[in-house]
Amino acid sequence: MITSKQRAYLRALATEQSAIMQIGKGGVTEPLLKTLSDALEARELIKLTVLENSGYTPKEVLEGLCDALDAEPVIATGRKIVLYRASEKKPVIELPRA
Repeated sequence: MITSKQRAYLRALATEQSAIMQIGKGGVTEPLLKTLSDALEARELIKLTVLENSGYTPKEVLEGLCDALDAEPVIATGRKIVLYRASEKKPVIELPRA
């Protein structure tokens, strides 16, 4: 569980990133989960776009992905969502102490 201070730090880092993937009418599938898990392992912080034709709200997608990927929700704003999961092999982001 990350603190609000750490979440704010991650939000600031995410503003500089562009979305790496879009979630559309196909929704969340097993291949998508594998790809996102690999991206989280490599980057730790990823930004996604939830298209309107997906049939889900960005908050619903964020909660579902966090459960499926064992990740932390950072923010869901507009159609963008940001997830964080610390890398097990090679940590990239050093979070501020709580």
